[in-house]
Amino acid sequence: MAVDTHTSRETETQRWNRNFADLLQELRVAQTGVQILFAFLLTLPFSSGFPNVTAFQKDVYTVALISAAFATAMIISPVAFHRALFRQGRKPELVKYAHKMATGGLAFMLIAMTSSVLLITDYLLDWQWAIPLTAITGGWFLTYWVILPFAHREWGEDDEDEQSD
Repeated sequence: MAVDTHTSRETETQRWNRNFADLLQELRVAQTGVQILFAFLLTLPFSSGFPNVTAFQKDVYTVALISAAFATAMIISPVAFHRALFRQGRKPELVKYAHKMATGGLAFMLIAMTSSVLLITDYLLDWQWAIPLTAITGGWFLTYWVILPFAHREWGEDDEDEQSD
């Protein structure tokens, strides 16, 4: 028996609500990760070994710390935006804004995580090891956060054509 897909389609309002709920779930995962990294970076200068770091390591630390702060701000910002627009019927604007903030937050998170790896590997190993390990780490993040998702954006586009047959 064929199912009438036209009567079971979601309305535009339902779609915006679903998109926002999906985004919030994604942000919860990212928010936890960046907050843990940020907390670690905030406590690092107070550890006993920190006075022994080089000027380069202090610079890398600063990049990691500021990037983690920016990532935290951007990933949490959709909550503040939602509070400001609450019950104003502006869910499409909210979803578009939250998408941009999540994307920007992930970019800063990539910088924070990669620079944190550089800081720690440079502290523990010779720079000849630290640089390639950091490059591999950055490439790994780019592969899973950028290259693969954009390479597979068309997944599922044929499904609608098959359902209408």
